[in-house]
Amino acid sequence: MTGRIHSTESFGTVDGPGVRFVVFFQGCPLRCKYCHNPDTWDFSGGREVTAEELLAEYDSYKEFLRSGGITATGGEPLAQPGFLAELFSKAKAKGIHTCLDTSAGVWGSSTAEKIDQVLSSTDLVMLDIKHIDPVAHKELTGLSNSHILDFAQHVSSLGIPLWIRHVVVPGITDDPEELTKLGEFLSTLNTLKALDVLPYHDMGKIKYQQLGLDYPLEGTPPLSKDEAIRARDIIMKGIRSGLKKQKP
Repeated sequence: MTGRIHSTESFGTVDGPGVRFVVFFQGCPLRCKYCHNPDTWDFSGGREVTAEELLAEYDSYKEFLRSGGITATGGEPLAQPGFLAELFSKAKAKGIHTCLDTSAGVWGSSTAEKIDQVLSSTDLVMLDIKHIDPVAHKELTGLSNSHILDFAQHVSSLGIPLWIRHVVVPGITDDPEELTKLGEFLSTLNTLKALDVLPYHDMGKIKYQQLGLDYPLEGTPPLSKDEAIRARDIIMKGIRSGLKKQKP
C-alpha cells in the first residue's frame, strides 16, 4: 500500500512528546482561514511512499528519537486511514510511539471503522479544536464541528490520551464566553492530558502568495503570548467549572 505525503521532518519538537519523526500527509478537507500549510490541501499533490520507506527513514534517525516516536500530521492524515493504519501498526510492532495530529474533519459513520483501525495502534491523539461554536466553526473552516467534537468523545471513550490544541485568533476565537464553553466541553474528556493554546501568527502568508491565493485573514494582527496565556486561563477556568457541574 502507498500513501501520499507532503514531506517529513527529522527532528520535530512540538508535535508530541520528545523528539519526533514527523510525517506531513497530503490532502485536507478543511479550509481553515489561518492555515499555514495551504500547500498540503490538494489531495493530488505530494509524493507516494510506502510505510516501509517511511520507517526506513525513521530508522536512519532513531538514535536521536529514543524519547519520541512518529507523528502523523498534515494536511489530514485520517483522510488516508488505510495507509495510516498500516504505518502505525508496523511502527508499533517495532516499539515506536505513535502520535496522531488531526482535525478529525473526515470522522463520521462511513469512516469510523477504518479510523478505528488507526486508533487501535495510536498511543496519543493531538486534536485541533478550531472553534467550539458550530456556526462559527463552519465560517472559519468550511465545515461544522459536530463530528469533530464527537470524535473527541470517541477517542476518550477508547482510553487513548488526548492533547487538545486551540489556536486563538483575534476577533474570531478569542471570545471569553466561547473559550469558557470550550473548557466546559474539555472537562468531559476523561483522557485529556494536555492543552496547548497557540497564538495566531501570519507566517504562512508567503505560501499563499507563492500559490497565488488570497490570504483570508489579511489585516488580522498576530496574537501576543500574553494574550494566549489569558485565553488559556479562561479555558482552564471553564474546565474547572465543567468538572464541578459533573459532581453528584
